[in-house]
This record gives sequence, structure tokens and C-alpha cells, in this order.
Amino acid sequence: MNLTLFDTPLGLMGLEEEDGAIVRLLLPGAPVPRIACHETPLLTEGKRQVLEYLAGARRVFDLPLAPKGTEFYRSVWQALEEIPYGETRSYRDIAQVVGRPKAVRAVGQANHNNPIPIIIPCHRVVGANGSLTGYGGGLDLKERLLRLEAGVVEGKEH
Repeated sequence: MNLTLFDTPLGLMGLEEEDGAIVRLLLPGAPVPRIACHETPLLTEGKRQVLEYLAGARRVFDLPLAPKGTEFYRSVWQALEEIPYGETRSYRDIAQVVGRPKAVRAVGQANHNNPIPIIIPCHRVVGANGSLTGYGGGLDLKERLLRLEAGVVEGKEH
């Protein structure tokens, strides 16, 4: 496993690579694994794409991903990748997409366990009434990401 840590406008983040694919993105405040940092070409590219996204210059990621999870979790994460930049879906919407309309809470658990947030955009999932609900990086970070995608910077639209 390879790891790189990097500064972003949101704070220190990290990317982990295993077998030629991104397996984890560490959000600001997340515990950092006790492994030596070793930046590979893929991690350099991943870092570049994350920074471009945070600068408002990237809407779609183009990286090989290999999130580890159950078959159900992976189906939810795949559905999350289909949510367009700047749009949101409810947990119920995602449950319908994966063919498990009653599994709304399970979709929430899959979101909570998403190892590659931002790149697999779990921040784009909101409550049925449009309210912001849980996010591994905190609701403040979720709101900042949604505001970034809406083109709102420091209370002003651009």
C-alpha cells in the first residue's frame, strides 16, 4: 500500500493506493495510517485531481478506484458515481437505483463506510426533504462541498 498526504484548502488530506488503484481518501481530521508515505504516479495524479476539484476546476474524476466493501456497498458506491456534479439525490433515490427500495438505512450505512469520499461523491446524498444529513467529514465539510459544486464561494455565487 502506498500513501501520500497533502495540504488542501480544507486541511490535510491523504490518498492510499493499492495494486494500481485508489482505495482510500482521507478527509481532514481523519486518523493517518502509520505507514511511510510513498507517492506513486497514480497518487500524484489523484492529488492533482482532488486539488483541481477543490479549486472548482474539475467536475469529474478519472482515476482507477478499488473501494473495499460488500457487494451491496459497492453497488451503492457505483450509484453515487452516477450523480452529476452539482446535483443531489436522496438516500431513497439511491436505494431505488440499486434495486433495494426499502434499504434506505443500508444505503446510509454504505455512504458512511465509503472509503473514497469526494471522488465517490457521497456528499451529494441528502435527506428526503433536501436536508443535510450525516457525513464522515462532518456536516460543515459536506455543506462546503455542495456549495463548491453550486458555484457559491464565501456566500457569493460566481
